[in-house]
Amino acid sequence: MTASPVDTDTLRRLPKAVLHDHLDGGLRPATVVELADAIGHTLPTTDPDELAAWYFEAANSGDLVRYIATFEHTLAVMQSREGLLRTAEEYVLDLAADGVVYGEVRYAPELMLNGGLTLAEVVETVQEGLAAGMAKAAAAGTPVRVGTLLCGMRMWDRTRATADLAVAFRDAGVVGFDIAGAEDGFPPADHLDAFTHLRDENVPFTIHAGEAHGLPSIHQALAVCGAQRIGHGVRITDDIVDGKLGRLAGWVRDRRIALEMCPTSNLQTGAATSIAEHPITALKDLGFRVTLNTDNRLVSGTTMTREMSLLVEHAGWTVEDLRTVTVNALKSAFIPFDERVALIEDVVLPGYAAAL
Repeated sequence: MTASPVDTDTLRRLPKAVLHDHLDGGLRPATVVELADAIGHTLPTTDPDELAAWYFEAANSGDLVRYIATFEHTLAVMQSREGLLRTAEEYVLDLAADGVVYGEVRYAPELMLNGGLTLAEVVETVQEGLAAGMAKAAAAGTPVRVGTLLCGMRMWDRTRATADLAVAFRDAGVVGFDIAGAEDGFPPADHLDAFTHLRDENVPFTIHAGEAHGLPSIHQALAVCGAQRIGHGVRITDDIVDGKLGRLAGWVRDRRIALEMCPTSNLQTGAATSIAEHPITALKDLGFRVTLNTDNRLVSGTTMTREMSLLVEHAGWTVEDLRTVTVNALKSAFIPFDERVALIEDVVLPGYAAAL
């Protein structure tokens, strides 16, 4: 197809795939207000619109640590079975409403134990909520497949226990593993036991790297830990000079290691300076397997449609560019090959063709 202009209506119709999206960063503001009221948790405001604005403003600090701190209130309402069921179900329905046909949702079970649930009960409950959401989305004619990534927190010592959970639930909707949290000062190799176990059990994993810390973080995630994808990875550009790729950048591109890029989030945390200059465009043009993601929809005040729109408006992206990153995401999804091919050939490519 030739390059095509993109308008808002077209963007809404495009089928989408998201690999990097945190459950606790994507709650509906009204849900946070209602659940907080039920448990007596104090919020900055009880007006849903004002709360959404508070999140967006607080996250625009350019500081990853402060960005992460905004999760206090969403996590507070995700400590009970009721809270987890509701937020997981709504998560799926919100993806479906945004035109997402495949999503991978990630969260850290260890952050949801204050209400007395065990790690396994947290995972079981979230899976139940996700299944309910998928059933409702399918019944409404907007089917979406959602797989789960369990996150270990890199600042603490439960990553091996979380890796064990990923193995235990890999036939019940959990498709992979990740480590999250403050990147600088907490290298991925500190959790090598978890990654070795996952490799032994053939469970795929991604690692947050190259966002708040640079090339050593990416190198360690790949060469030492064995990650199949990289969360964010914007700092890979440190290994590219005048279009010439260094050895690490060349390895990432040539081995088709997916970069889970999140433009709005990267602006908020200071990992990028503008949408127009975000590395995702240059990396796409250099042939990297870049994917487009939301990271945290509430915290960043975004959706997949909005992320696409920003790249179209500020970086000159076309429908063909958006199709490329969508196919990229499905090629690197942590689900079986035949299921990826079916989504690409039966859903995504026809959906793009129809939009044009």
